[in-house]
Amino acid sequence: MNTPVHADVYTHGHHESVLRSHRWRTAENSAAYLLPHLTPGQSLLDVGCGPGSVTIDLAARVAPGRVVGVDVSAKVIDVARTAAADAGTDVTFDVADAYELPFPDDSFDVVHAHQVLQHLSDPVAALREMRRVARPGGVVAVRDADYSGMTWYPPSPGLDEWQALYQEVTEANRAEADAGRRLLSWVRAAGFDPAGIAPSAGVWCYATPEDRTWWADLWADRCTKSNFAAQAIDHHLADEVGLELLADAWHEWGAEPDGWFAVLHGEVVARA
Repeated sequence: MNTPVHADVYTHGHHESVLRSHRWRTAENSAAYLLPHLTPGQSLLDVGCGPGSVTIDLAARVAPGRVVGVDVSAKVIDVARTAAADAGTDVTFDVADAYELPFPDDSFDVVHAHQVLQHLSDPVAALREMRRVARPGGVVAVRDADYSGMTWYPPSPGLDEWQALYQEVTEANRAEADAGRRLLSWVRAAGFDPAGIAPSAGVWCYATPEDRTWWADLWADRCTKSNFAAQAIDHHLADEVGLELLADAWHEWGAEPDGWFAVLHGEVVARA
């Protein structure tokens, strides 16, 4: 098994503004590229499952197969367990490290990770570990955003500053904000057979008044209340006044009737 060279830092943390975003995610809006590969009865591992919304959706696709979600945060695993109980879904949630998954070789038909590799100091090591626990012929599926590929309208100097600061914070955390464009190279470096690798791209778009307000409000909160804000200050990359100005910029963009925001994601399905 592999261990990280550096201790990883989760840039976002688990503030309510972060969980608000994570709970919005479903199999349809966050794992559509994987759905054609799922069949009833498969076993599935969701690495970095967060509050479990995607995991629970995927469980419905592979029922009655075994589904396990793991995350390094015990706090968020408790949230996921509650969500599964409320949904009446048979999913096991446990605390585990992506670098040292507590499962034997060849344990799962599907191993999935959504928005995880961008936060790791050694994503290739994590991919090797995911491949280890995937059965021969099974799939490893990963999806990550690409922050430099995000785009919006109307132009906003404040959002430009937010994007630049996010890059600086993740660099200080030894992580990669532009993970989406690198997934294919990381999967290849992890030793997957090139003939079994299927890369693609996906997008989230926030442009309706409701979606725009929701997206702007949660990022305004992240800029002042989440781990991202605390790390920006700890790394001496921003101060509280600057972060409040970024939050104001998000609110201003969210109030624009022509406001449009797109999040680009890289996606890869690789055969084990």
